[in-house]
Amino acid sequence: MSILSRHETLPGFDGAAGWLNSEPLTPDGLRGKVVLVDFWTYTCINWLRTLGYVRAWAEKYKDQGLVVVGVHTPEFPFERDIDNVRWAAEEMRVEYPIALDPDYAVWRAFSNHYWPAVYIADAEGRIQYHHFGEGAYDESERVIQRLLGIEDGLVSVADEGFEAQADWSNLESPETYLGDEQAQNQAPADAPLELNQWSLSGDWDVESRAAVLNGDEGGIAFRFHARDVNLVLRSPGAPVPFRVLVDGEPPGEAHGVDVDERGQGTVVEPRLYQLIREPGSITDRTIEITFLAPGVEGYVFTFG
Repeated sequence: MSILSRHETLPGFDGAAGWLNSEPLTPDGLRGKVVLVDFWTYTCINWLRTLGYVRAWAEKYKDQGLVVVGVHTPEFPFERDIDNVRWAAEEMRVEYPIALDPDYAVWRAFSNHYWPAVYIADAEGRIQYHHFGEGAYDESERVIQRLLGIEDGLVSVADEGFEAQADWSNLESPETYLGDEQAQNQAPADAPLELNQWSLSGDWDVESRAAVLNGDEGGIAFRFHARDVNLVLRSPGAPVPFRVLVDGEPPGEAHGVDVDERGQGTVVEPRLYQLIREPGSITDRTIEITFLAPGVEGYVFTFG
């Protein structure tokens, strides 16, 4: 697997299909600036948990010579829609320049393979550092400071909502896709679920990237061990109401930001929905999500 190595020249963004928050940026135009390139896609929980740091760096160091460029390379088809990306950027306060990369042209120019991925180039356009995935926040910021020629304290970010760091010590459930292309651990409908198994109830079509509800009502159940349960959902038509039960009961204080204490929620925008945030001790539990109208698409469970 080829990746850009240290001291290689920062590739350009010629393959970008468009830009948000900026006119098109070029390596020549960025010469003299320290440049941090952040590959993201807006439904990715791994990227969302890094966003607070990237946003804080962009704000703190913008007047000292840092330019942050977010490259939005979509994972799911609906993330190719510029209106969806524009909505997500506004909702998530991504205010630095965004290169739109629906065809993976910038991704390939960087030989990138990951969401999130950070590349930092010096004022002469040479890559001095990269990091893939979450973490290494202090290390990354120290690189920024060194390349800017400054010494300062490190940023402090709010640990809340989707941007809260995962409870790694209690996280025993993996990212789990529902589409045929990457699905694993699916159990038969109504079968008892072992840890990290899931099942569908009702009339569903399992397509390559998503499970799509045909009937007027249908459900997804998952046996999990984690503080947070998230699910990427899309409704191509009207909003779809849903309800969440945990071990057969409304979630109460364990409800996520997208449901209430009774477990009521609605799929509106195509995005990541936080269903559960457990405030107490973590143990094996079963979540059941019942959708109350046809057409909803379920893509991937993520946990935190």
